[in-house]
Amino acid sequence: MPPVSPSSPVPPVPPVPPVQPSSSPSSPSSPSSPSSPSSPGPVVRLATPADGRACAAVYRPYVEGAVVSFELVAPSSDEMAARIARTLERTPWLVAEVDGVVRGYAYAGRHRERPAYDWTAETTVYVDEAFLGRGLGRALMSALLDRLRRQGFHLAVAGITLPNPGSVGLHAALGFRRVGEFEAIGWKNGGWHGVDWYALELGPRSEAPSPIVPVGELRDDP
Repeated sequence: MPPVSPSSPVPPVPPVPPVQPSSSPSSPSSPSSPSSPSSPGPVVRLATPADGRACAAVYRPYVEGAVVSFELVAPSSDEMAARIARTLERTPWLVAEVDGVVRGYAYAGRHRERPAYDWTAETTVYVDEAFLGRGLGRALMSALLDRLRRQGFHLAVAGITLPNPGSVGLHAALGFRRVGEFEAIGWKNGGWHGVDWYALELGPRSEAPSPIVPVGELRDDP
């Protein structure tokens, strides 16, 4: 899924209450030590630019050792911080902490720039590979979709580079439906790769949708 562009930072936002994990996996990331079975569930909160270093570490293996991301050069901590700041001007960027350490993140951005697409959000989620299967992907995506609904978005979409059964299973569990595949749409690591697209309608098809509420203006968001 395409990266977002840098912009100016936004003020920090306090964490939301802990979200209990479930069993759906997401995608690989940097290795680390899993939490013990007695550890509390992940804390999902809005990110700040200060999370740039941690998110860059989670994301780097997707770029350098896999075809999950079509980026060829892993972004620096500063670049990731700028992406977080730009995203938060309109849409959510969330992180999941386990024992106070960021182990995954999810965000939403514009699907296309033309105004008619304003009510569609493209979603992305990445989880540290040592924490796959611990429910971080589902906790992140559930919190992300909740915010998108409250902002007034109508459709959430996601592109998944194939094969990626964990991400396919996660999106299916969240209610996304498969739209179709762009075959051989990207060339990376010496081969062509297809991308499956998934979509989830977040509410009824209103005849006249209201303008999107920027994520920072949600009244009941911490």
